[in-house]
Amino acid sequence: MLLLNGLLTSNQYINLTQCETLEDLKLQLSSTDYGNFLSDVSGQISTSTIQNKASGKLFDEFQYIRDQAVNPLKKFLDYITYGYMIDNVSLMITGTIHGRNKDEILERCHPLGWFETLPALVAAVDVQALQDILRESPLQQYFKESDLESAEILDDLNIEIIRNRLYKAYLEDFYKFAKHGLSDPDNVILTDLLEFEADRRTINITTNSIESDLTAREKVLLLPRFGKLYPDFSDQLAKADTAEAIRNIIEDVGDYKLFFDNSNGKSIEDHFYEREMNLCRDAFTQQFTFSTIWAWLRSKEQEVRNITWIAECIAQNQKDPNLNLASSAYFLALAGLTNTFGTFSSETIVKISSETLKSADPINITASNGSNGKFEANLPKDVSSPSSSKTAK
Repeated sequence: MLLLNGLLTSNQYINLTQCETLEDLKLQLSSTDYGNFLSDVSGQISTSTIQNKASGKLFDEFQYIRDQAVNPLKKFLDYITYGYMIDNVSLMITGTIHGRNKDEILERCHPLGWFETLPALVAAVDVQALQDILRESPLQQYFKESDLESAEILDDLNIEIIRNRLYKAYLEDFYKFAKHGLSDPDNVILTDLLEFEADRRTINITTNSIESDLTAREKVLLLPRFGKLYPDFSDQLAKADTAEAIRNIIEDVGDYKLFFDNSNGKSIEDHFYEREMNLCRDAFTQQFTFSTIWAWLRSKEQEVRNITWIAECIAQNQKDPNLNLASSAYFLALAGLTNTFGTFSSETIVKISSETLKSADPINITASNGSNGKFEANLPKDVSSPSSSKTAK
């Protein structure tokens, strides 16, 4: 429960939203588990500085756990980093083909996905060069399994295909480790988390590739071969050519039947977020299991995005007296694991939309949520620039 105690509480979120300046925000955060993480920042504080420092603190905490770990925990933590490595590879190649500066791209890579040969990816001009550079990296085995011979030219579409095939191979390997390499209750909880991850990718990939030139067979090659949607529903989704067809298929799946129902104002991303936080809440109810580390990391990542979003609203003077946050703390509070929201009810709590998250924290979205299977290759913009962020709603 020590990991859970480090999450921001509802009252602390309320205090953050009442800050008038970023200096006020810094002061409020200093009384939380973030402590003096901004103490070495001189001059005016920017939103990007807060985001980078908060992400850096999370990385240091994760790395501390990793440094103390022995197998099988060490192997489990290694698996977690592989997803970030795949996203960093995609970001490096995309930035290179669009002529972005090497140092600028490296600065935007997620620290959990860093590996020795990552900077050399600026020299990758085709798939073979990519494989040669990554030969000594942990991702090499996934390149071998992904059959990437068809992606000879490294353009935006092929980079997305490569990323999604790598992610498929990675998730399947991770799932095999969780199911057969761990004992109960670790294996049960982690397979549930990974099955949700696989299903989320399946839904997002098939939804975002409707207007692409990919055939049903090519889409199937991108979809993980496990989860509640596999195999029958994933095959149907790959063949679906309209959003309505995808919706009709998903409505037959018990766990996801309401995900396309936006009558209550929720987007599909909101439903994904709520489902993930519920799974994290369940993981926190177990003691001395690997799953609590996964739940803690996912919850802390959302926390960093929330803090960044609040900071961006303050920086742009876009405060709304009726604006509240939905945080990982909300869903954990449902299980009685954190402080309650006081006078806030579930109806008055609005979720951060995926659009707002992308504009407020594009770097972390690329790194943390690349697993969503989104078919786009937009380079992140500087979060500290007001022109790069939409008005918070």
